[in-house]
Amino acid sequence: MKLLVDVGNTALKTATLAGDVITLVAETDIPWSEIQEVLIAQVGKGELLAPLIARAQQLAIPHYQAKTSATLGGLTCAYPQFENLGVDRWLTVVACYHLYPQQSCVILDCGTASKIDVLNKAGQHLGGWILPGLDMMISSLVSNTQKVFSDDTSLFLPELGTNTPNAVKNGALVATLGALEYYLSQSDDTPVIVCAGGYGELMQQHLARPSTYNDILVLQGLMYWRKYQQFA
Repeated sequence: MKLLVDVGNTALKTATLAGDVITLVAETDIPWSEIQEVLIAQVGKGELLAPLIARAQQLAIPHYQAKTSATLGGLTCAYPQFENLGVDRWLTVVACYHLYPQQSCVILDCGTASKIDVLNKAGQHLGGWILPGLDMMISSLVSNTQKVFSDDTSLFLPELGTNTPNAVKNGALVATLGALEYYLSQSDDTPVIVCAGGYGELMQQHLARPSTYNDILVLQGLMYWRKYQQFA
């Protein structure tokens, strides 16, 4: 059994991997006696990860951090300087390459930041966009203006706001949805649309096009990434 660890900018997610079955598990419930190795996808702070690394080292369990590469099997990274592509983005592309073989995909991963990445049918990552996440948009707007404010009770809705919190939250939502729609309007393809991240389900609910929500996309990418690695 393997332990999969997704270290985001604001939270850490852990899961066990037995065969090809991924099961989310709380940190306090990790079955350490059954873990043979730890696989890590890290974009967030090391403080979140340190206790898990310490525990693995204490038990002499090897741990490996995923890294972005120019290619992975038949998959190609769009970045000439591939190391500059965040490993979380890379792993979502890796996952979709295997989950939707020979299909084009657009990935909308919405967390602290919102990321859009595009994969074509030939297994080429075409690149993407990075936007402020919904909360970051709101925080930036509120902290840099005098009379604009938000609240914790208004919903995110794709409609015109009739008060300031509505206008702020709805504006953040439609700005993100609009970026995705802009790409789709310029494309002659009909890709699979995959939503992920903390706000991924919200986005999926408000998309006018067919789409799917996947809450373990990075972890799936980590599983597939491991299949290509040879460790001593």
